[in-house]
Order: sequence, then C-alpha cells, then structure tokens
Amino acid sequence: MRLKVCVLTIAVLIAGCDSGGGPPSAAPRPAQTERALAGSPPELAVLHRQASRLVGGGPKAFRTRLEALRGHPVVVNKWASWCAPCRSEFPFFQRVSVELGRRIAFLGVDSQDNDRDATGFLRRYRVSYPSYRDPDQKVARVFDAALAFPTTAFYDARGRLTYVHQGAYATEAKLREDIQRYAG
Repeated sequence: MRLKVCVLTIAVLIAGCDSGGGPPSAAPRPAQTERALAGSPPELAVLHRQASRLVGGGPKAFRTRLEALRGHPVVVNKWASWCAPCRSEFPFFQRVSVELGRRIAFLGVDSQDNDRDATGFLRRYRVSYPSYRDPDQKVARVFDAALAFPTTAFYDARGRLTYVHQGAYATEAKLREDIQRYAG
C-alpha cells in the first residue's frame, strides 16, 4: 500500500511539473506585435529586439538592465518551463507585454531550468521581451523572488522595487490591476 501511495504521489508531481501541456499560446502574430510596439522608446525597443531570447550575465547584467530602464516602469516575471502555474499565466504576459510594451518594460527570469526546455517553451509562448538565464536563482534574489514559482516583481519608473507577487495570476485582469497599481 505504501508503495502505491509513493508511486501515485510521484506521478502527480511529475504531471504538475512536466514541460508539456498548458494553455494555448496567446501571442499576437509577429506583424501585429511589430505594429503594436513600433515607435517604442529606444530603451524598450532594445528589449523588443531580444523578444523570446534567453540572455545571460547573471545578477550583474540584470541590475545593469534595470539601471538602463530607469524612467520606465518595469515588470519582471520569474518562470520555468517545468512550472505548470507559470504556463497558466504566461498567455497573460504575452498579451499585456505587447499592449503596454511602448511605455512599460517587461523582463523574464528563467530560474532553475535548462536552456533546451526554456528555449522550447519560449518558441511555444513567444513574448516581446528577453528572459535572463537563472539556473541558481541568483538573479531572482535581486528582486526577492527565490521562494515561489512564478513570481512577478514591479519596479516604478525611478527603479524602486514596489511590489512582489508570489504565485500565479489567476486572471489577466488581476495582473493588469497590479501593473496599474505598482508599475503604472
């Protein structure tokens, strides 16, 4: 009996953390994204040119990017390809980052993941911004996000961390509400 419970528990954990499944992508077509983000300020246009790419550099590069984005609110989403709650909220970020991407910066942080799975995930769920590689959660620690998957952090235009939301957004409306309140 104990073996059956262990096998069932392992099966449930694997089902919740595999890299398959998830909602369909909500990414606008590339031409729509390009039109929506045309005319973005130079600092934000740089992000759009790195759309759906994994970038390196660790905490130092991440901090340097935040510095370069001063003057713009920033939304940072920590995710992983194996994280089912991350997959459930990613379509929200796909839509919102395109809609608001001319005035708000978006960044991803791919934590405790491998490049192959993360790259495949970003091919399926294209976003208009880059994601920092973070295998050891050192980047996540910059914005107090080492505990939960996913985690979303909000910076105001002065570069101050204003709020950290741990866990997935249940609705796009709640994400939008937090963006308006903490980064808008």
